[in-house]
Amino acid sequence: MPPNSDSVKPEPPRYEVADIFRRHIGEYKRFHRLSYEQSQAVSAIMDCRTPALGGVLKVCDKCKHWEFCYKSCKDRHCPKCGAFEKAQWLEAQKVWLLPIHYYHVVFTIDHVFNPLVAFNQKLLYNLFIQIAAQLLKEYGQKYLGGEIGFSLVLHTWGQTMQEHLHLHFIVTGGAVVSSPTGYRWQAASRKFLFPVKLLSSLFRNRFCFALSQLWAGGKLGTNDGALDVTQMLKQALLKDWEVYIQAPLYGVEKLIEYLGRYIFRIAISNHRIVSVERNQVTFKYFDNRDGGKPKLMTLSAMEFIRRFLSHVLPSRFVRIRHYGLHHGSCRAKLQQARRLLGLPFELPAIIKVKFLDWFKKIMKTEQDPRLCKFCGIGLMLPVREFGPVFGSSQNRICAWIADPMEECLCLTPLLFSCPSAGWVECACWRNSSLFMIFPLRAACPKKNFHRLFGFSLQDLVKFQDYNQNAISIAKQFVQHSVQRTGG
Repeated sequence: MPPNSDSVKPEPPRYEVADIFRRHIGEYKRFHRLSYEQSQAVSAIMDCRTPALGGVLKVCDKCKHWEFCYKSCKDRHCPKCGAFEKAQWLEAQKVWLLPIHYYHVVFTIDHVFNPLVAFNQKLLYNLFIQIAAQLLKEYGQKYLGGEIGFSLVLHTWGQTMQEHLHLHFIVTGGAVVSSPTGYRWQAASRKFLFPVKLLSSLFRNRFCFALSQLWAGGKLGTNDGALDVTQMLKQALLKDWEVYIQAPLYGVEKLIEYLGRYIFRIAISNHRIVSVERNQVTFKYFDNRDGGKPKLMTLSAMEFIRRFLSHVLPSRFVRIRHYGLHHGSCRAKLQQARRLLGLPFELPAIIKVKFLDWFKKIMKTEQDPRLCKFCGIGLMLPVREFGPVFGSSQNRICAWIADPMEECLCLTPLLFSCPSAGWVECACWRNSSLFMIFPLRAACPKKNFHRLFGFSLQDLVKFQDYNQNAISIAKQFVQHSVQRTGG
């Protein structure tokens, strides 16, 4: 019986950021120097869910069909990773939720500083966050008389992947006020939190002053003097900066979900890429200056890569931060806020998200996602993990003789459901070269394994004297791996 047709898997994207990297990153490196973090991100994205990272062999417990599932890179910049981690993060945020309205606040620095930020990412990101957070804490004390709570996410790009440095905040619509007689809750109006124009001008002045101090102290990189920081400061101080405070329009969980879009992945999703051809990349975007209309933009592959990599974060940089009632050091005040608002004094336990339940929810089906796609009855269960194997020649397959009775530990062997299939493994280098290990029915004279010969996929048909089942599996696996890695 075939699987239930109601549980249709979403259509995979036709093009991926990884495809663009595989085709053009070599040429890009000829003209641009990649930082360590950018190199790591590029390698992780290209290797993600390919044989390069190894994977798991899954076998149906009924019909014994098998398939390979490759491991993900789990890099925070990867367009294919982070969905389950995001669900876990969203669940953890429920600890500090209160039965009040929350404001969405956005701070943006002037674009005149974009070239300077590129050479001082970690320093200026931290400066931006510290000044904006300090202002909100001060305004909470000044206008509400107590401790507010807020969480922020750093966002560095716009719809067309251009540099657009801004912070998204979730801010409590009220504060815990302490007095000699105890605590009380001071609620904010649903139509007014803080005076936004005053907040904007004060933010601009503080940021520019702090930046001028860094410049005077010689702590800013200026591309060997090519950037005129003094002129940037003059231009920025003549402008009105943007601080946006959105009155509560929807529930806090929807607001948290909005912020959750930015905690993993950067710049663009794979589904937005429309075409990759003739050294050009076309993608969809929403034009916020034209009422949010959907449009198409075409960039050269080199410019697409440059824009994407400009948003790779510095190593160990934390772009999600909590302050006030949302910070771990203020748990006592948060408990007092819960008591004042009619909630149990003790904080709720964080519910651990189960992967299968989460997967069913996003797929909008009650069907077990492990259901075998071949027979529709059994479950595809993991049998063995396998890791990458490295070889020496491009686009060649390396064959080893292996003793089926002993595990070749350094090759991380796989046990198939069919004993005659023996051991199988593959790997992919960063340049998408493929290598295959599988046993031929022959004796191993000295050790558990040794390299016998290298051969191409077409050469497999010549070995009629060996185990046909193993050769058939090897051919299928190599063809599948070539498709997955673009080799």
